[in-house]
Amino acid sequence: MNINISAHNNVTLIEVSGRIDSMNAHEFGEALLGEIDKGHIQIVLDLANVDYMSSAGLREIVSALKKVRGSGDLRLAQPSPRVQEVLEMAGLDTIFQIYPTRVAAVGSY
Repeated sequence: MNINISAHNNVTLIEVSGRIDSMNAHEFGEALLGEIDKGHIQIVLDLANVDYMSSAGLREIVSALKKVRGSGDLRLAQPSPRVQEVLEMAGLDTIFQIYPTRVAAVGSY
């Protein structure tokens, strides 16, 4: 798993690639919460290059969403087909705002 974080005006873009599973989900969660703890509460999570996400990874993004809700938001951009399927199976596609491109997701703020 590789994580790249960049700022686009008042939006934090977090690009993730590789697999998010029980072995590295904690590291993924720490990256998300680290940004939130810095006050970055308008987040776009780009999942285009994530080829696998386990339930541990899903728990981390739900936890991050709960932490920013009310004052900010966490939006998903271009999840890979496999990740989109997992989000739908877990019912999370109704909880997260999901955008077809990261430009659309960043622009939605």
